[in-house]
Amino acid sequence: MSTVLSARGITKSYGSKTVLKDLSISAERGDVIAIIGASGSGKSTFLRCLNLLEMPDAGEIEFGGDHIDMRTFNGLATSEKNRRIQALRSRIGMVFQGFNLWSSKTLLENVTEAPIHVHHRPPQECIAQAKELLASVGLYEFRDYYPKHLSGGQQQRGAIARALAINPSVILFDEPTSALDPELVGEVLQVMQKLAEAGSTMLVVTHEMSFARNVSNKVIFCENGSIGAQGSPAEIFSSDRSAALRKFLSIA
Repeated sequence: MSTVLSARGITKSYGSKTVLKDLSISAERGDVIAIIGASGSGKSTFLRCLNLLEMPDAGEIEFGGDHIDMRTFNGLATSEKNRRIQALRSRIGMVFQGFNLWSSKTLLENVTEAPIHVHHRPPQECIAQAKELLASVGLYEFRDYYPKHLSGGQQQRGAIARALAINPSVILFDEPTSALDPELVGEVLQVMQKLAEAGSTMLVVTHEMSFARNVSNKVIFCENGSIGAQGSPAEIFSSDRSAALRKFLSIA
């Protein structure tokens, strides 16, 4: 297996508060990595640092042959920083907790926006791909609907289709089901499980322990801005765990 994305020593502070302390991760092709932990443990900030939606104060990121060392990156000219950030994000899909679909665009237009305007692919090719992706997440018949006419689960499935439209090497999911009503969670998790079975490389911040246990092949437990434990689901969910991990799993 080949490494798709790696990060080493990721550190992040807001003022005097350090929220990430020397976190590292390595994702191999086909990995499904569940990132779990209590609210405020730093897991979402860590995920957002991986595609520079949050700018780390220190650390290194390697992705697709590009090496970003924050010791020198923060000193680059703004134009060069923006170019490298765009290059990174153009190959990493992102699914947000709050869907983040453009309200003024139809579902089909949401899915075609980045392939057409960022990747500059032929519009008809992008439209055909978008229709296939929407069909794959059960939304083909809703392709001309605006987000306000869709349920939360439908919007999130549309957001997943949008992330897939750039043909990403890795997809980041930031608590993709936490904004959904309980009855809609299953339809989103089902789509994510199909992606995992198809070999997609995924990093998933989640409170869904069944997903972490049954779908992921690696689990990272974040604790107070650090990695408190990591391993296979069998190792993380075994009886031989740290006190902090036992406490978290008992209330998760």
